[in-house]
Amino acid sequence: MARKPQGRKNTQIRDLKIETGVNPYAEGSAMIQMGQTQVLCNASLEERVPPWLEGKGRGWVTAEYAMLPRSTHTRMRREREKVSGRTQEIQRLIARSLRAMVNLNALGERMITVDCDVIQADGGTRTAAINGGCVALIQALEFLKKKEGLSASLWHQKVAAISVGLKDSEVFVDLDYEEDSSCDVDMNIVLLGADEFVEIQGTAENKTFKMNEFENLLTCAKSAIRDIHALQTKVTQSFLAD
Repeated sequence: MARKPQGRKNTQIRDLKIETGVNPYAEGSAMIQMGQTQVLCNASLEERVPPWLEGKGRGWVTAEYAMLPRSTHTRMRREREKVSGRTQEIQRLIARSLRAMVNLNALGERMITVDCDVIQADGGTRTAAINGGCVALIQALEFLKKKEGLSASLWHQKVAAISVGLKDSEVFVDLDYEEDSSCDVDMNIVLLGADEFVEIQGTAENKTFKMNEFENLLTCAKSAIRDIHALQTKVTQSFLAD
């Protein structure tokens, strides 16, 4: 499988951009672009928790995900009354990933909802949502810490995600839509910090894979995630300096 003629190596991520503070109303916000995929992430803070957490002294982080009607080549219908199974699965993945980085006990009885809206889709929307959602969440947590004068850290490490695939035993990192649809194996890897796995989603689409191939996929994913962490660290410096 040859990559598109932009000179990207098999193990190189797409052009990555993260703009912060894009929504003046949200406690945290970020616009992330990975290649042609663009996702708007807004983190909203509420002084409440779900009913099943009331009185337990700890907080909660949840997420919602949606693709705008013309984020793809043809118009999609809005999911108004009931979200699809795919959307539910992606929302849960994003929420699990973001909760892994938060000190829920220090958060207290507060809830943060991270809304991830896909503006343009070209593969890797769920991983982009996690990467941008992490930045928006850090901004919201640091806003809360400063506002309430909290001393404890509200988050541990940054979380990031990447898609990887196998085609004819070759590893490809950060798949666009065309690559994702033609791979023999595709995976989504979520890491907390450098080496703590939050989630591994892997599927043999066209052929099975062996342990050495699996290990190679993980190694390449970890290397790519280091690059994502580097940009997350750079764009969140202003929040931490306030």
